[in-house]
Amino acid sequence: MELAAKILIGFVAFLHLYFLWLEMFAWTTRAKKVFTGFSSDFFDKTKNMAANQGLYNGFLAAGLIWSFFIENPYWWVNVALFFLSCVAIAGIFGAATVSKKIFFVQGLPALIGILLLIFV
Repeated sequence: MELAAKILIGFVAFLHLYFLWLEMFAWTTRAKKVFTGFSSDFFDKTKNMAANQGLYNGFLAAGLIWSFFIENPYWWVNVALFFLSCVAIAGIFGAATVSKKIFFVQGLPALIGILLLIFV
């Protein structure tokens, strides 16, 4: 169970590193192909906002990665639970306010990770 939890935590961290890259460094290039349905000028107008959002995704990834370096089992579980909870809440909020797809990409993996950690 612990190995499955750590693999899922790593996956969620990787996703958020990808979000960081996409929003901070590829917003006016690659993001146009990922987020279809927006006009080209939308990306230019929202570049700074997206970079800020990417930074927050980086903090979530950093917290999840940090949990891998905590040797005390009690604390690594608590730190991982905290950051997975932040991701889950963001995913639920994004699904409620932007797109249901956000829940499946961001919220659901975090919730599964939380469930796995509860049984560790």
